[in-house]
Amino acid sequence: MNSEDLRLNVEKALDEIRPFLQSDGGDINLLSIDDDKFVRVQLVGACTSCSVNQMTLKSGVEMTIKKYAPQIEKVINVEK
Repeated sequence: MNSEDLRLNVEKALDEIRPFLQSDGGDINLLSIDDDKFVRVQLVGACTSCSVNQMTLKSGVEMTIKKYAPQIEKVINVEK
């Protein structure tokens, strides 16, 4: 899978989980994909102050991204 396909797959994963985040007043932005293994995202809106955002990131976001792009090793939340 080339970098462009990888980016498209990660975006598809984010599109799948975005409605859940938006229903709680938040959202997520893809910042970068480093070495085709590490995805950097930024939680925005209500998600920035939500106490469960690290759990959401691990269980929801990372799991969904790995479903679309199994080579991704880690999802990193970059705070503002």
